Amino acid sequence: MRNRVEVIHGVNFDVLERRDPALYGGLSLPELEVKIHGFGRDLGLEMTFSQTNHEGEFCELLHRAPSMADGLVLNPGAWTHYSYAIRDALDVAGLPAIEVHLSEIEDREDWRAHSVIRDLCAGVVSGKGPDGYRDALELLRKELAS
Repeated sequence: MRNRVEVIHGVNFDVLERRDPALYGGLSLPELEVKIHGFGRDLGLEMTFSQTNHEGEFCELLHRAPSMADGLVLNPGAWTHYSYAIRDALDVAGLPAIEVHLSEIEDREDWRAHSVIRDLCAGVVSGKGPDGYRDALELLRKELAS
């Protein structure tokens, strides 16, 4: 089974612990990654992680992803809602991907309800906090097994 998963976090995840804990869970990025790594281990997945505050670098991570991963879990942050560069890079990557968000983006500001990557993703998990990453990994695992 293909089991290599790259989790790519976008803008402002490096200061996750400073963001509203009611929306983002109160964990730091390293704490979140430890939790996600445990979810992946339980599912038999090999996990790697990336984070950047630079849109072009996020695109470059997607360009390199096919040589390092079989599937992707993506939380581009605010770029989810408007970055067609990231959308195009995800399309070029050609890997199964799951879009995930800590907060329920549909219940927040109107502009957050739109995702430019959603139609390229095999699934979306939103509003489940850090535990949503387990759901995302379970969805991706099914994609990788088919």
